Amino acid sequence: MLRRLVALAATPLLAVPAAACASGSAAEDPDAVQVVAAFYPLEFLAGRVGGEHVSVTGLTPPGAEAHDLELSPSQVAEVSEADLVVHLAGFQPAVDDAVTAYATGSSLDVATVVPALDHNDEQAEQAEPDDHADDHGDDDHGDDHGGADPHVWLDPDRFATIAGAAAERLAELDPDHAAAYRANADALGADLATLDAELAEGLASCERREIVVSHAAFGYLADRYDLEQIAVTGLSPEDEPTPQQLAGAIDQAQAHGATTIFFEVLVSPAVAEVIADQVGATTAVLDPIEGLAPGADDDYLSLMRSNLTALREALGCR
Repeated sequence: MLRRLVALAATPLLAVPAAACASGSAAEDPDAVQVVAAFYPLEFLAGRVGGEHVSVTGLTPPGAEAHDLELSPSQVAEVSEADLVVHLAGFQPAVDDAVTAYATGSSLDVATVVPALDHNDEQAEQAEPDDHADDHGDDDHGDDHGGADPHVWLDPDRFATIAGAAAERLAELDPDHAAAYRANADALGADLATLDAELAEGLASCERREIVVSHAAFGYLADRYDLEQIAVTGLSPEDEPTPQQLAGAIDQAQAHGATTIFFEVLVSPAVAEVIADQVGATTAVLDPIEGLAPGADDDYLSLMRSNLTALREALGCR
């Protein structure tokens, strides 16, 4: 085992800050199914579905930007030794590389469970009738990332489908507890159905339906609840907006009478503040729930309900 870890540490995949550590230890209960989850929503899902019969290790620590995750040698060893790795292909390249190169157990790519929304299609549907794109680049203000939107967990209905798939994969790995995994997935599904109903009712009657956000993380939320996402940049929160992108977002915010410009809890509010200052709006947090803030006493369900509160206030919902 020592020789293997020395070899792993020599690969470029592992050139990582020491701060990128797992949120748990897959060795805590050697009799449990060892599950490694790539980032927080999948860690939450694996813990709820697996219950007492799994030990879940999260690769993305609180406060870390999930998109930019790199892996330490110990984390790659955890991927290698896991019975199941739950990840989302294309979202975290370092995790994809580790699964491809080192995973010896099963893996569940949740991107294969439900059809993905195409980011370019989302933006095309949101084009303004007066064709702002002609003035300020393409329909999402110059974004060049395109491709599938990975933020599927922001749709509770799709997330429930993923929970069912996780239960089936765990049932295959651990048939003795198959009934428990399926019951746990059903219980999570019921919680998600309640959340979905709250979101649908809470966002049904609003003065506005456009949400101005710093990056295009909310396509699934918009698709599920008939909202329009106006994103300053594309799928990566690290993109710096060009002057054309900022101008396009300001134009759109003014055209729709936006009173709130959203930024994210793990990302600087600077861009949102610039736009808000230009249009006379306020700023607020809309959380894509890619990770938890350090010390936060929240889970996926409470964060989604906080998002609902923020959206209702921003959109003037009744």
